[in-house]
Amino acid sequence: MNKKIFITICMFMSVSVFVFAQETDQNEQMKIWMEYMTPGSFHQQMAKMAGEWTTESKMWMQPGADAVVAQGVSKLELLLGGRYLKTAHTGSYMGIPFEGFSLEAYDNATNELYNIWVDNFGTGMMILKGKYDAVTKTIDYKGTMVDPVQKKEVPVREVTKYIDDNNFVFEMYANGPDEKEFKTMEITFKRK
Repeated sequence: MNKKIFITICMFMSVSVFVFAQETDQNEQMKIWMEYMTPGSFHQQMAKMAGEWTTESKMWMQPGADAVVAQGVSKLELLLGGRYLKTAHTGSYMGIPFEGFSLEAYDNATNELYNIWVDNFGTGMMILKGKYDAVTKTIDYKGTMVDPVQKKEVPVREVTKYIDDNNFVFEMYANGPDEKEFKTMEITFKRK
């Protein structure tokens, strides 16, 4: 009889320890998810960029070519409680109306930035991942886009330099015919 009581008590304690461990694990998981979903310091940086901006774009079709210059406007707005930054851009290039938008995210779990870009000059998406350098106030993105001429994905790089709360510069780089990287675009943003 004592043996049965001892076994019953041991089983009860084992189950109690297991349930306690599960609850602790669930509490820790809940804490991790709460930290993941809560906008952090970089999201505050993104919030500073919300607003309307005038843009001057310079675009180079190939290395050494003259720049095509265009004016435009961009509206940057926060989405989903400040977790994402959407940029909607309108303008024209060489007389052709242009519109596009990006969605930027800072992932609290990976400490990386993600950016997608789509526009009416194509049907694909540019998908990039990058890091923010707080010392230089610069984001360096790397990713790919489809080159419709080559019918394949090609590497692209974007750099965003934050000058102050009212000015920033965006640069885009791609490989030229010799496979060497060159600047294809520079957009200067000034807050309206």
